[in-house]
Amino acid sequence: MLLEARNIGKSFTGVRALDGVDFDVRPGEVHVLLGENGAGKSTLVKVLAGVHAPDTGTVERRGSLAVIHQELTLVPQLSVAENLFLGRPPRRFGIVDKARMREDAKALLDRVGLDVDPTTPVQDLGIAGQQMVEIARALSLNAQLLVLDEPTAVLTDTETDRLLDIMSELRAQGVGLVFITHHLDEIRRVADRITVLRDGRSVGTLPGTATVEHMIELMVGRTIDEQYPRRRTEPGEVLFKVEGLTRRGAFHDVSFHVRAGEVVGVAGLVGAGRTEVVRAAFGVDPYDSGTVEVAGRQVPRHDVQAAVRAGLGLVPEDRKGQGLVLTSTVADNLGLVTMKASTRAGLVDRRGQRERAAGMAKSLRVKASGLGQQVRELSGGNQQKVVIGKWLLADPRVLVLDEPTRGVDVGAKVEIYELVNRMTAAGRAVVLVSSDLPEVIGMSDRVVVMAHGRVAGELPGGTTQDKVMALAVQEFPA
Repeated sequence: MLLEARNIGKSFTGVRALDGVDFDVRPGEVHVLLGENGAGKSTLVKVLAGVHAPDTGTVERRGSLAVIHQELTLVPQLSVAENLFLGRPPRRFGIVDKARMREDAKALLDRVGLDVDPTTPVQDLGIAGQQMVEIARALSLNAQLLVLDEPTAVLTDTETDRLLDIMSELRAQGVGLVFITHHLDEIRRVADRITVLRDGRSVGTLPGTATVEHMIELMVGRTIDEQYPRRRTEPGEVLFKVEGLTRRGAFHDVSFHVRAGEVVGVAGLVGAGRTEVVRAAFGVDPYDSGTVEVAGRQVPRHDVQAAVRAGLGLVPEDRKGQGLVLTSTVADNLGLVTMKASTRAGLVDRRGQRERAAGMAKSLRVKASGLGQQVRELSGGNQQKVVIGKWLLADPRVLVLDEPTRGVDVGAKVEIYELVNRMTAAGRAVVLVSSDLPEVIGMSDRVVVMAHGRVAGELPGGTTQDKVMALAVQEFPA
């Protein structure tokens, strides 16, 4: 065995995160760690890596270990090359050999299929590009044991395929891999064994050939009849209209609309301009021309407060950087959007805010020690529930969801989809931006496909992935 963990127990602020977990990894195998958000997966990884000392149990490791953590650990201001070799740059005569560092960095980037200049500052890359840099850095360590904590959550299908190919190559070389993912189709492609955690306990180890249904039942403790339970309603008036939206170098002449009771999906490859368009429409970023309307009234450009007053909400793709105040509590984060509306004579109705936050946390099944727990201590999926919950409390007429289920387990995904159904049943409109094609097809009434910053076409809900991809790779004349 490369790694053996026995009877691992760990608690935080009174919450039992791990309770008697056994886990091991053999040379040349992919051992998947599967479980709901808050089941203890990331905590176990940190114990295996030595970040946390276990309260009980033992960990024996043979050989070097590298970890690709769920949250990025890059230095934004440094270049890609400097991040790849942080703390261990190649030297010549005692001086950092920058030419060799760039050359070695280019070879690593080629290996993971990332076509960027090694001198590019990491902060200039998108989240997917930054994740590929993390993966390249871990590969550069030539570890005998590699732990990948949700590395594909922000990757496109093409990037994911490349990573899974790399994992297969490493397995053939005798490297042991621990793989955490919420994408069950990925598990079927690479897993040799699957250990399922639930509420901090190991509830079973399955062969890599296990059915999706068996995995889900062990993971959530119940069967899930339908992964995309969209309940369609008769659409009403146009609640959200984007017309001719243009920003030089980012997107051009983007137009679409969403009616009351409708979910409109926005699909496309990374770099297609999906996130840039919805951020501009919400007022976060400026645009050069075009209009945004909510319920027939034009929203001033580059004015987030005006957009919120008009009834527009945005759940951003970067929950940590844009959606949460990490050092604040669950209750305070849930009340961020509604705080102004709950203020009378300069005083916030703290009691009312807390009661509403408690109801939303219960509705979303947020796993926390209490409303007073800091959001940064929650699992990634539970943080995402808090971001969505704060907007649901505000009850916007139009809610834009940008990658709403990224890093969220299958059980919690269904709960989020049911909340979308509740919104549309109440006459609200939803814009669903997602890189998960089955999700955007299964939950949308119409799908707008973007390519190279333009709308390439529109498809009906229930369309095929092939039809979406045919539009997503469309070329436009210069």
